[in-house]
Amino acid sequence: MTIKRLALLQLLLLVGLGSVYLVPAQTHRQPTGVSMDLPDSIAAWWGVPEQVTQRERDELAADTSFARRIYSNGLGDNILASIVLAGEDPDNSLHRPERCLPAQGWTMMDSKVITIKDPALPNGRLKVTRLHSQQKFPDSQGNMHTVYNLNYYWFVGYTELTSSAIQRAVMDIRDRVIKGYDQRWAYVTVASNITEYTSKFGRSEKTTDEMIQSFITQLFPKITKPTVTGNQVAAVR
Repeated sequence: MTIKRLALLQLLLLVGLGSVYLVPAQTHRQPTGVSMDLPDSIAAWWGVPEQVTQRERDELAADTSFARRIYSNGLGDNILASIVLAGEDPDNSLHRPERCLPAQGWTMMDSKVITIKDPALPNGRLKVTRLHSQQKFPDSQGNMHTVYNLNYYWFVGYTELTSSAIQRAVMDIRDRVIKGYDQRWAYVTVASNITEYTSKFGRSEKTTDEMIQSFITQLFPKITKPTVTGNQVAAVR
């Protein structure tokens, strides 16, 4: 943990404890900045609804909302797109993948913030957190094989974006204490397996990155509302 992150966590704790006495009895809830209607198709991709597990529903607040689809392009590629929208308490609704993936058996290999650049994105860019994970699965003969996965995610408020769960929590406290409203945060996940080791014509890590980033540039304008101006606060990790 860096000194910068430790200092921010200490500040967040102090602000959080102090805000018990400062948070208004009632805060105004802003409309959500993201559409929960994932499109049926995105360019060459066709999506089908993906079931949210009962375990996920049990672990998150009862008023959490979900949208999830698996998209395929007819070439053997699959991408998972998921949106989780917080209810009254975002801390019990928005569990970032660093917390959820290990519980599902994935081992985190790498985590970093990257910037996707494309004219279709707000201000021509979008900062996201990129996770590289692995998990061993048995085949039909019981032989173990390692599957590698890339997972991109970011948080969307009513007006702001961030790739950092810590920064999202800081902004949420700021809005409730100083501005008297709740931005109604959501987080978006776009993920795909690296298939070069599991399929004859599979994709490498590099080409999987390119595929996911291209998909995000097409998905983002379809699910993000005009209130989101593209203000992106630098991630603190």
